[in-house]
Amino acid sequence: MAGKAVGPVRRSFAPWTDPASKPFIEFRKVTKRFGDFVAVDDLSLIIYEREFFALLGPSGCGKTTLMRMVAGFEGPTEGQVLLDGQDLAGVPPYRRPTNMMFQSYALFPHMTVEANIGFGLKQDRMAKGEIDARVEEMLSLVKLTPFAKRKPHQLSGGQRQRVALARSLAKWPKVLLLDEPLGALDKKLREETQFELTDLQQKLGLTFVIVTHDQEEAMTVADRIAVMNQGRIVQIATPSEIYEQPNSRYVADFIGDINVLEGRIASTGNGVVRLECIGTGATVEVDQDLTAAPGDTAWFAIRPEKISISLDRPQNGTINAVEGEVWDIGYLGDVSVYHVRLPTGATMKATVTNRSRLVERPITWEDKVWLTWTRDGGVILTK
Repeated sequence: MAGKAVGPVRRSFAPWTDPASKPFIEFRKVTKRFGDFVAVDDLSLIIYEREFFALLGPSGCGKTTLMRMVAGFEGPTEGQVLLDGQDLAGVPPYRRPTNMMFQSYALFPHMTVEANIGFGLKQDRMAKGEIDARVEEMLSLVKLTPFAKRKPHQLSGGQRQRVALARSLAKWPKVLLLDEPLGALDKKLREETQFELTDLQQKLGLTFVIVTHDQEEAMTVADRIAVMNQGRIVQIATPSEIYEQPNSRYVADFIGDINVLEGRIASTGNGVVRLECIGTGATVEVDQDLTAAPGDTAWFAIRPEKISISLDRPQNGTINAVEGEVWDIGYLGDVSVYHVRLPTGATMKATVTNRSRLVERPITWEDKVWLTWTRDGGVILTK
């Protein structure tokens, strides 16, 4: 029998919009220094119970340090880290209701799958009958029951990942911390496992915090994402808000492909911003409320899939349109990406869905083309 879809649950889950919701994990003005290096800089953050939360950013941005402070492997230099209302200062890792799954999996090579899963329970001196029952439950949960007697070297990478996950969940932690858990898997298996993780998290009702530099992974699994840079949080929002409404060029550029045109504010009002793009001759109009003065420098950011490409000049001239030459074409199977060189030398990308098998391209290299978009296709950024 098919399982119950988790979509309705995820759609309705939004405790961050309810002022009465209590924080489950809370960072209060936390700073972490390693000598002269500031890994986390005066950071405050709230994560809610049952949330699948992603810490996303480049290497060295402080995301793993945050996770290690929840686990107890690091302590804050300044500030507080609280879990379910309790200040974690001085609480050793083994006393915290958390568990951590590492990218390397760290399985014991001489132990069977079931022994690996039950190791932590045995260390806690749980009764053998209870351990056996819990291990059996975990094996069923990650669909590895037929592999219980195998050693790690007899498993595929995906199966080893499941063993590590089962071991992390066996003690029923309040919080599961996932440090780049899918990084060792190939692309297809990683994508499949991402959906399995979200289903598992919903089924267990636990709080998951994942650290990753993979934007697609974060957007697939997370209820909310914190984008980090140099020890600070740049933006916290849902995946769709992060993608469609980035609050800065850094976030827009970090999440997915983006085209950015620099310009000056011509006018604002009535929910419409007009931007004169420097060097392209284009006028951009965007449906957006923005506090800015005429003459201010701003940037228009738009995703390649929001842009239409055509050989024909648009009827509205240069409003939300630029002319250029097809410089390169990337065929990715499901989509084709057109790189269009503008007169200024800048390049814009337009993505076209390949709805039918291509025999001959209607638009090809060196064609003169027009790129156009709608007023709600992009966003104006002021920083």
